[in-house]
Amino acid sequence: MPRLVALDLDGGDDFVAALRALWERGDAVLPLDRRLPRAAAAQLAMTMGARSVVDSDGEHVIGEGRPTEVGDALVVATSGSTGTPKGVVLTHDALAASSTATHRRLRVTPSDHWLACLPLSHVGGLCVVTRALISGLALTVLPRFDAEAVTAAAARGATLTSLVATALGRIDAGIFRTILLGGGRPPEDRPPNTVATYGMTETGSGVVYDGVPLDGVEVDIADDGEVLLRGPMLMRTYRDGTTNIDRAGWLHTDDVGRWLDDGRLHVDGRRGDLIITGGENVWPDVVEAALRRHPDVAEAAVAGIDDAEWGQRVAAWIVLRDPSRPPTLDELRDVVRLTLPAFMAPRSVEIVSDLPRTNSGKIRRNTLSGVRRRPG
Repeated sequence: MPRLVALDLDGGDDFVAALRALWERGDAVLPLDRRLPRAAAAQLAMTMGARSVVDSDGEHVIGEGRPTEVGDALVVATSGSTGTPKGVVLTHDALAASSTATHRRLRVTPSDHWLACLPLSHVGGLCVVTRALISGLALTVLPRFDAEAVTAAAARGATLTSLVATALGRIDAGIFRTILLGGGRPPEDRPPNTVATYGMTETGSGVVYDGVPLDGVEVDIADDGEVLLRGPMLMRTYRDGTTNIDRAGWLHTDDVGRWLDDGRLHVDGRRGDLIITGGENVWPDVVEAALRRHPDVAEAAVAGIDDAEWGQRVAAWIVLRDPSRPPTLDELRDVVRLTLPAFMAPRSVEIVSDLPRTNSGKIRRNTLSGVRRRPG
């Protein structure tokens, strides 16, 4: 009977060897986030129904666990940006479909070489590994993102990688043939060799590249604007037996999107992120992009705060490039109003030292109201 085994190893050759070995014996694998406190990692393994844990000291049975089904390859914990993480069950067939579609779109050749440098507990990093294993391509796996190590890997032959926007800004993008960008909206001035991907754990990584669905992927927009996805790389189920896939095979993403005039998909954001202020709809991503155009703003996050007059007011949290030069609220409102309607400009601003993010780099908008002002 196939079992679920938690994998508690840093990214590297040992991780890849353990993954291969567990797959060969028919088990599914739950990669644990190495940044979690030990107690939290152990609790996650138990919650997901793992029977054992493989770490640097070997394999240890932790309980009876809950069996998996034949063909299950991975259980990946969602980022938990809106609540308790769920375990997404991905099959070997789904991973193969994802790998094939990705490589076809990127025109991958046998001489290409994948670099994995994002957390392997999340699908964006983990699927770099699975694509290489499935296709037999060369693979380098780093324990974490480090700009010097990434640059060195490219010098040794890595041609393809997957990054989030914050990591992209710390390297010379030109050292790779192609970079997949996920984890949120990409920067407006991104290099030409980057590909903006849209997907989620439930889709086994990105399924829409630069607004165009991969081969075999279907996209529909529901009457209420929700993005629906269908294709062979979708999850089988959540680990608790629930699913967001309807009887017709459509995954309900809870994202709102629309088709652009050129036929590409544009995703506005999560339905829960939408701010309605004075009856007007405001998507945080576009306001954040406008705020980042201010020369003193390094990072920006936007969310709605309950307001007796407006229903919600647009609020911003910013990280400065130079803490000694904080812009005023009026300056920030002005930079937003250069490209957006006035109702989208923030009515309050907090200057903070950093923004709350998930381990995959997404902003935790539901926690922004508790972020304290930067000391001093």
